[in-house]
Amino acid sequence: MLKLWITPIPVPSGFGLLMQFTLHNKNQVLVCYLRLAPRGETRERHRIAGLRFGGMAGGYFLYSRFIAQKIFQLDDNFQTPAHEFEDGVDFVPTNKFILWGHHFTSVAGAAPIVGPAIAVIWGWLPAFLWVTFGTIFFAGVHDMGAVWASVRNKAKSVGALTGDVVGKRARALFMIVIFLVLLMVNAVFGVVIAQLLINNPGSVVPVWGAIVVAFIIGQAIYRFKWNLALVSLVGVIVLYALIYIGPSVPVTLPENVMGLSANASWILLLFAYAAIASLLPVWMLLQPRDYINGLQLFVGLILVYVAVLLSNPTVVAPMINSDVPAGTPSLIPLLFVTIACGAISGFHGLVASGTTSKQLNKESDARFVGYFGAVGEGGLALAAIIAASAGFATFDEWKSVYHAFGEGGIKAFVEGGATILHAGTGISPDVSATMLTVMAALFAGTTMDTGLRLQRYIFQEWGEIYSIKWMGKPFPATALAVITCLILAFGAGGASGSGGLLIWPLFGTTNQLLAGLTLLVISVMLVRRKTPTIYITIPLVFILTMTLAALLLQLQTFYKDQNWFLLILDIIVLIAAILVTLECVSALRSEKRKMAMTG
Repeated sequence: MLKLWITPIPVPSGFGLLMQFTLHNKNQVLVCYLRLAPRGETRERHRIAGLRFGGMAGGYFLYSRFIAQKIFQLDDNFQTPAHEFEDGVDFVPTNKFILWGHHFTSVAGAAPIVGPAIAVIWGWLPAFLWVTFGTIFFAGVHDMGAVWASVRNKAKSVGALTGDVVGKRARALFMIVIFLVLLMVNAVFGVVIAQLLINNPGSVVPVWGAIVVAFIIGQAIYRFKWNLALVSLVGVIVLYALIYIGPSVPVTLPENVMGLSANASWILLLFAYAAIASLLPVWMLLQPRDYINGLQLFVGLILVYVAVLLSNPTVVAPMINSDVPAGTPSLIPLLFVTIACGAISGFHGLVASGTTSKQLNKESDARFVGYFGAVGEGGLALAAIIAASAGFATFDEWKSVYHAFGEGGIKAFVEGGATILHAGTGISPDVSATMLTVMAALFAGTTMDTGLRLQRYIFQEWGEIYSIKWMGKPFPATALAVITCLILAFGAGGASGSGGLLIWPLFGTTNQLLAGLTLLVISVMLVRRKTPTIYITIPLVFILTMTLAALLLQLQTFYKDQNWFLLILDIIVLIAAILVTLECVSALRSEKRKMAMTG
């Protein structure tokens, strides 16, 4: 049995915290010490901890192995849906490294940048600890578990398989929550990418050029069977060459095209691309784009961490911010919904059970793809924390950015990260800013690609569940997915196409509820298999408690602001979550009674 003991130490003024992990092989105990160190040593040792992701490495090599072998009992003799239903379009057995690239870039998006960079307003330490421990004990287990649960249920989405595991009522309510999350992600990420392309015209060529490179790589790997390592190396070199070229050939759209702003034009182009990508076979564009972008982004993260090591930046953000701006909500519970992706995120379960499970070659690959995918995202979140904490010259400069809750975000990541990159590596400020803008845009773009495909799957599953034959076909389902997103974008947001931002305040809580409900479904499956559930139920209880508390606080805020639209939507999500939770708890009790009766 793998145990974790945490020894916290109060921190006097002038000192910082060091995190150290020690494995006692004899007793299989992983001990985490948080000890005092002078600030200079803290800065030095945090660079080392950042480079090796500190406890995340221990989490992958030790904790994830324990969960995979003893709890989920991954079995390579089990025939995965990728082989059972192989069709060359959605069900494609895939090399685990390529699939990791797909999963990592799809789940990451812009959220692990935005959330941590906003949460730094409470101080860097709470964000750092939640990302680190959230990745080890929450996100990795959740993601690997969602892949496993879907693979064991014919690659059904977590919403659809709820009908088999819990019941039809729970399935219907759960799929409503899922649909809302996907609607938010797709509508909002379209806006995020459009704004990134407008704010940094030099990123347009590398962002769209990455699609062409990915298509060629797909042909090289699957059609011509070229060497994967060579193709990967050439692909990454070309992508970084495009980043270097980008600032020299900036691309801007006209301010007015047929009555549409540049922002709206980019959004329409992005959805047109995402619709085409969602219909193509996964090996042709989705897989190779996510894979090569994953490598490119991983190289980018390494450069950021190397720049931190070489430039030795000063962390100007407070460790614990006791002087937050007026109107900033309390750290608890809002920290745990502000940082979702990067610690634990329900959207990960949608990707894991939507596209990833349909491509898993061997069941044991779920550990590398699911858990290590979460580790990669945790590394991105830590990079965002570093950029937002140490990318400013002075505390006053940092405070001028974080003058209100919700500030910072991608802007702090790009500007702060570019400062660190330039200081540490000598890369010009323009190229550094372009590189980080491209990283953010590509993460958001790959998530949007997968998100629209997942929304198509939801419509197809509804067509199958409710016997609506035309809805079960790819083209009509894709059209419905795009239309609903555009209705939200332009119907609620007007000509700018930014309507998705209206419901974005609900994303954090809705997304975390989805994570909790996914863990509930996994718990029911484990009880049926007579497998210990405590490693699932502890994260489950914590995240549901924090999220329900945050939802109630949001209700109060929406009522005070007289934001009736979000108030009603919040109530719908809250009721649906409570009903699904009660259904799952009822199923858990029923299974435990059966176990007791059978001895």
